[in-house]
Amino acid sequence: MTVRSRATATLAVVATAGLITAFTQSAPASAAPPSGSPGAAVDCGWTADPGVGLDAAFDRAATAAGVPVTVLKALSYSESRWDSHDGQASADGGYGPMNLIDLPAPDGAGKGDGTERIAQSTQTARVGAKLTGLSLATIKSDPAANVCAGAAVLASYRDASAGPAADVNSWTAAVGRYGAVGAEDAASGQEFAAQVFSNLQAGQSRVTADGERVTLSAQPDVTIPSVASDQSRVDCPGVLHCEWLPSPYQKIDPNDPDGTGNYGNHDIADRTGSGGPALKYIVIHDTEGGYQGSVNLAQDPTYLAWNYTIRSSDGHIAQHLNAKDVGWHAGNWYINMHSIGVEHEGKAGNGGWFTEVMYQKSAKLVKYLAHKYDIPLDPQHIIGHDQVPGILPGYTQSVHWDPGPYWDWEHYFDLLGAPIGGHGAHARATTDVAAGDVVTVRPGYAGNTHTITQCEQQSPGSGDCQADAPTNFVALHQAPSDDSPLATDIGTHPSGDHAGTVRVNDVSARAQAGNLLVVAGVQGDWVKVSWAGEFAWLHNPSSRPVLVKTRSATVTVKPGAAGAAVYGRAYPEASAYPSTITPQAVVPIEYTIKPGQSYALTDAHVVTDYYRAVSFDGSAPGDRTDVRGHDIYLQIALAHRVMFVRAADVKVSR
Repeated sequence: MTVRSRATATLAVVATAGLITAFTQSAPASAAPPSGSPGAAVDCGWTADPGVGLDAAFDRAATAAGVPVTVLKALSYSESRWDSHDGQASADGGYGPMNLIDLPAPDGAGKGDGTERIAQSTQTARVGAKLTGLSLATIKSDPAANVCAGAAVLASYRDASAGPAADVNSWTAAVGRYGAVGAEDAASGQEFAAQVFSNLQAGQSRVTADGERVTLSAQPDVTIPSVASDQSRVDCPGVLHCEWLPSPYQKIDPNDPDGTGNYGNHDIADRTGSGGPALKYIVIHDTEGGYQGSVNLAQDPTYLAWNYTIRSSDGHIAQHLNAKDVGWHAGNWYINMHSIGVEHEGKAGNGGWFTEVMYQKSAKLVKYLAHKYDIPLDPQHIIGHDQVPGILPGYTQSVHWDPGPYWDWEHYFDLLGAPIGGHGAHARATTDVAAGDVVTVRPGYAGNTHTITQCEQQSPGSGDCQADAPTNFVALHQAPSDDSPLATDIGTHPSGDHAGTVRVNDVSARAQAGNLLVVAGVQGDWVKVSWAGEFAWLHNPSSRPVLVKTRSATVTVKPGAAGAAVYGRAYPEASAYPSTITPQAVVPIEYTIKPGQSYALTDAHVVTDYYRAVSFDGSAPGDRTDVRGHDIYLQIALAHRVMFVRAADVKVSR
């Protein structure tokens, strides 16, 4: 979720439905109608057997529809990572492992030409029902039925002239059509096919959210289809075929003078050159709405801009800003100054929106950007919007919470080639921890469930919270017991007892995958850590340890000091500003590091600066200047967020 950082108001991205295009449905010529399903082209009667597991369902569906099982598995992996999401819809209205879509048909569908026309991009679940005789409700709710219906849809898209059906390479066009968002959006289908065949070439294996192992054997000899696109304006790996949909830089009122401060929807800067400010972060967001409506907002001069938007259904990427310029997306001007913002079509209250193809393409983009702009590829610099600090006392409680508890950070960093906790045997989760150790939280995603409430209220369109949905965090408590209250966080809960809650948008007692913590003590399976200016406890059982020992420096209060202030921005001291620029206030936020507490040092090379940008043409005194200070700040991991302390206020231990 993006916010306009130059104001204090929180702005949600509201979006509209994507492009809809109709297609004439055809049935696979090779399939025979099953008995008991008049007119059906593919026999899915076997799906009535409740004992058929998902891996076996792929085999049986592939045989029934005449599709190579490896192609079927690779397509499903790209759509859903083989998860069913308990019958809840994805971002584009898709259901089940095959992401079969059920949205209203476009106006005019089925009228005027004497034939039944079905919208490929919005009605694939109904196409599957027609081809198999299965009910729409069953296709949406039963994973095996969903796989069989998806196989039937895929088979119906294949042209017999493509070659022998047993040749996986002959399915490229059919796979592309399956993944296309609209008829004229040919590049979308080509990109999707390239991603599917990349997964097929590499092979995949995972345990699904339902606890079943599914394996796709690598096919090193398959051909990954090429995709033609214009890469001349985008800052993106060529294999991703990003689209340039620029955000406008213009006056809100054309009659205003060129020096007006009434403009949108970003700021001009030199972040990739010597003028600064330098890039340090990539912020992961979700849109809380549909792709098309989100990119429309990014192109609205009266709204705000971020750098990239990624579509859920096929991972298609639109770029809106050059990396050199500053988008208004994180609600914190210091973070905006130093970050690239990447929006993902989805809802933070429902992980079903985050498709595998989206994860994979997003990771390719972020890895490319991190390498190009020298951004550390770790969870302290590739951060969620929920890890951005508040800017002043009282602001932390209003910071956005996307991408939320259902974003699979562990899988994402695996795709980035920078696994959380590191590589090799030394990176195993362990219970062998002691006071003074620095640990990385790695709870495992599949099977890591927590009670979460108010998904629909806090993220409209998500539906009710799923009781058994995997999550990305470990809960923190005030005492070494699951029955004790959740940990306190004075920033998120400034009044009352400060205790965290299980609301989906409440990050105050969540140690997220990738968070660094310093151990203060151990009691049985429980570990005491410094957290949000207090102490908290997390469960680290031997049956499923969640902590990885990590080498990191730590910061503590200097001996004899009553505490150390914490900041949400690393702004320069007043004396660093030229006379043409009013100094920005350096104000601590709600937290204080107290004696006896210790926090992980996550960046010893923080840039102390303030980029001034207040006029449309840069004519205001001192405008488009990056003011550099001499005060030294350190970045630390405090609670759920990235935060800063003055080096003069703390002791660093290495």
